[in-house]
Amino acid sequence: MSTQLKYKEEEETAGSAPATARTITVAVAGNPNSGKSTLINAIAGTRLHVGNWAGVTVEKKEALFEFGGRKIRLVDLPGTYSLSPYSQEEIVARDYLVHERPDLIVNVVDATNLERNLYLTVQIMELGIPVVMALNIYDEAQEKGYRIDVKGIEEMLGIAVVPTSATKKTGLDELLKRVLAVADSPTGSAPRKLNYGEDVETAVDYVAEALERNYPSLLERYPKRWLLLKIMEQDSQVLEKVNLADESFLDEALHHLKRAHGEDIESIMADVRYSLASGLTREILEKPELRQTELTEKIDRIVLNRFLGIPIFMLAMWLLFKLTFDLSAPYGDWLRAMTEGPFKRWASAILTPLGAPDWTVSLVNDGVIAGVGSVIVFVPVIFAMMFFITFLEGSGYMARAAFVMDRTMHSIGLHGKSFIPMLLGFGCNVPGIYATRTLENPKDKVLTALLVPLMSCGARLPVYVLFVGIFFPNNSGTVIWSLYIIGILLAVFMGLIFKRTLFRGEAPMFIMELPPYRMPSFSSLCVHTWEKGKHFLFKAGTYIFAVSVLVWFLLNLPWGVEHKRDSYLGQAGAAVAPIFQPVGFGTWEAASSLITGVIAKEIVVGTMGEIYAPKHGEEKKEIPTLKEDLKEIVTSFGEASVKAMKTLLYLPQPEEKEEDQGGLKLAIGGAFTPLTAYAFMVFVLLYMPCVVAIAAMRQEFGTWKWAAVGLLYQTALAWGAALIVYQGGRLLGLGG
Repeated sequence: MSTQLKYKEEEETAGSAPATARTITVAVAGNPNSGKSTLINAIAGTRLHVGNWAGVTVEKKEALFEFGGRKIRLVDLPGTYSLSPYSQEEIVARDYLVHERPDLIVNVVDATNLERNLYLTVQIMELGIPVVMALNIYDEAQEKGYRIDVKGIEEMLGIAVVPTSATKKTGLDELLKRVLAVADSPTGSAPRKLNYGEDVETAVDYVAEALERNYPSLLERYPKRWLLLKIMEQDSQVLEKVNLADESFLDEALHHLKRAHGEDIESIMADVRYSLASGLTREILEKPELRQTELTEKIDRIVLNRFLGIPIFMLAMWLLFKLTFDLSAPYGDWLRAMTEGPFKRWASAILTPLGAPDWTVSLVNDGVIAGVGSVIVFVPVIFAMMFFITFLEGSGYMARAAFVMDRTMHSIGLHGKSFIPMLLGFGCNVPGIYATRTLENPKDKVLTALLVPLMSCGARLPVYVLFVGIFFPNNSGTVIWSLYIIGILLAVFMGLIFKRTLFRGEAPMFIMELPPYRMPSFSSLCVHTWEKGKHFLFKAGTYIFAVSVLVWFLLNLPWGVEHKRDSYLGQAGAAVAPIFQPVGFGTWEAASSLITGVIAKEIVVGTMGEIYAPKHGEEKKEIPTLKEDLKEIVTSFGEASVKAMKTLLYLPQPEEKEEDQGGLKLAIGGAFTPLTAYAFMVFVLLYMPCVVAIAAMRQEFGTWKWAAVGLLYQTALAWGAALIVYQGGRLLGLGG
């Protein structure tokens, strides 16, 4: 953008203010896949503040910035196809527009799918709020040979229309200028009233007269035309809010419309709106007569092939994990070396001269740095995986994955739409559970939420990376990929069981729009990667920090305990350890880490870092100077970058020395074998959801019942799967 956007943290001044000083509230609404999120990010970027809408857990994004000397607050509404809501996202979008009454709506429209997008535009115009249309993805429409009469849209709808390309950041300045112009227009800024035909308009007049006689205050509290149309449609949510559910005076007003067109007025109104959207599209859009087969169609012939679809999906996931590990592992090793070396030395160098007692130095080094540091080292892996997942989402492939999996999902009583929350579960199970609210059927919501935790979330990744780096360094990507596949296969297996027991019934139909393939912009990838990965950093800085401190105390109490095995945590681990004896890791160290991992799976690694950390004073005595430490940090980072590039290009690497592997790696290498390590990873993959996921289930379904079902069945499944891996491996002579 040519004009500088200046973000301001301060809120608008309270009380009356001149028009030029007033903060303009702009709601951004549009269909899913219309490029709305990309447009928001192109305008606001890192200025976006992410939270939740009041009373619900649907994500809310806002940004406050200056443009042209004016303050603008952007409110990003959830993507929706209609303002006749069925999902939580659609309810949130409509309620905000109706009750909050923003100064203006920016309606993001996909220029390559005009007719479908204009259906929402027609409904937005019913609200009477000023509208500016962002005719997005305009560059792709031009490449396809589409000719769109922008002026024609403005004349027919009575709104401002600006062609934009969010990925190329074109048209954004003009869009914001039109926003300011429309917001400051004293009269005539409301969109044109569209004519819905004589029968409908006559019925609207009848309803208006009836309301003016009986409930005149309602026409003041809500947008008038929108309210009249919703009452006509017998919208149950609206009728309940305005206390008209049992009123009979509407029968007379709607008698003629029902007699002429049938009883289902909601369908009548949908047909009217679609007809308007279709007619407008025919007027303003010209397509080339001879249309070549588009690239999207060519790719889909292969990707959506009934025989090749699932193998291609599996290959894509394998490639994702391989790239993730190959690129990020050297940087993780660098962070691990820093936490075990310079960071601990600096902490001792600062605390000791201040007269801090040995237990305080040990708490900082062996508790905070060893615990949190053991988790922080996996930040490169987490962000690399989120980057590649975001790329697949932005490219349009993830929607195809849901479509490809529809046949498999049907076998367990669900449909492909349920695979979307499960895909979200690969990042974090909690938003995956919340995403089940987009499903209409309550049975689908519960069943999907029970299966989501079987998708291996990013929190488990540190455990995999640690063990794979020790025992399977030459096949790291393949081993991690196999764990994700195990989770998917067991989700299908458990879905079959649930379908025949707790959730009997037919699988619903699946209808889903497949967006065209696009190359996501690098800036958009970075923003979305940060949004997905930042919770990992926040957890490390908050409750992982708190749990690391707690674990340190549990490993050192009773005070002065000589061996960690005799500490409170060691005793608890020893008491539970026999349960894990048949599955190959019946040690108090492994059991203790699994106990703390109930809070968050990353803490499994943090606890091991503390258990295997040498006691304060047992480290090497040589203390390099600060200059030497800084040189080591810079040099080793450069070596990590070279190693990552060599790995990616399959160039030979120098053999890693045993002394360079770190104390935690050496300790785990002596406590586990490849077979027991794999069984341990399978158990971590499957055992009970973290406490936040359990709380999310409780919040979504209003009862602890399904959270308890998830906790019990997953833990039993984890133990059984680890038993099969370990005992089966021994029978095959793979070691013990």
